[in-house]
Amino acid sequence: MKYLLIVILLSISVCNGYSQSNQEEKTGSWFTYAGTHRVSDKLSVSTLSQVWMFELAENFNFILLYGGINYKVSPNLTTSLAYGYGDIDGGFYTDKPHTYENRIFEQVTFKHKVSTLPFDHRFRVEQRFFHKYDFKSTSHRFRYRLGTKLTLNKSLFIRLNNEFLVTLESDILTENRLYTALGINISKSCNVQLGYLNRKINGLNLHRLQAGLYIKTDHRKKKQ
Repeated sequence: MKYLLIVILLSISVCNGYSQSNQEEKTGSWFTYAGTHRVSDKLSVSTLSQVWMFELAENFNFILLYGGINYKVSPNLTTSLAYGYGDIDGGFYTDKPHTYENRIFEQVTFKHKVSTLPFDHRFRVEQRFFHKYDFKSTSHRFRYRLGTKLTLNKSLFIRLNNEFLVTLESDILTENRLYTALGINISKSCNVQLGYLNRKINGLNLHRLQAGLYIKTDHRKKKQ
C-alpha cells in the first residue's frame, strides 16, 4: 500500500503548478507493445510499437515501430543496436503535413541493486533523419533513463522511471519523461502495465495515460 501512495503522490505533484495550452488541457494516451525474443545465451531480438494520441484513444499524434538486436555482455550489462520508423502528426488539431522519421540508435543498459532494491540505467544515442515533403533534416539525441521495479506480490508490481532527453545540436535538456505504472504479471513471459506519463517538452507539460503489453520469449534450443 505504501508503494501505491508513493505513485499517487508523484503523479499529483507533477500535474500541479503549470499553465496550460489547449494541448495541455487534454489527457492523452500512449499505447505500447514491446517484445524481447532470446535466440541464444548472448543474443536477443527486440520489437516495439508505440502509438501516441493527443486525447484518450483519439486524435493521432505519433507512431513508432522498431526492431533491434541485443548482446548480453554480462548478466548486468546489455548493448543494443536498432532501427525505427516514425510518423509524426503536424500538430494538435491542425492540418499541417506529417513528418516521417528514420531512426538508428545505439544503447547500453546496466542493472544493479542497492540493498534489495533493483535499479536499471539505460543510455541511448539516436541518429534521427526527418522528411517532410521536399525538406530533410538530421538530428542527434542523447537519452538517459533511471528506473526501478517494486514487487508487491507474485502478480503485481510497480514500475517507476524518469528519462532525460537532450538534443545534441542545442546541448540543452529538451524533454523529460516521468512514468509510473501498475504492472500485472499475466504469466512468466507476459505482463501488462497501466500507468501515467508526465511529458515535458518544448515548454509544454503533457499528461498521458499509458497501456502497455510486454512479452518475452525464449527460442534457445533446449539442452538434452
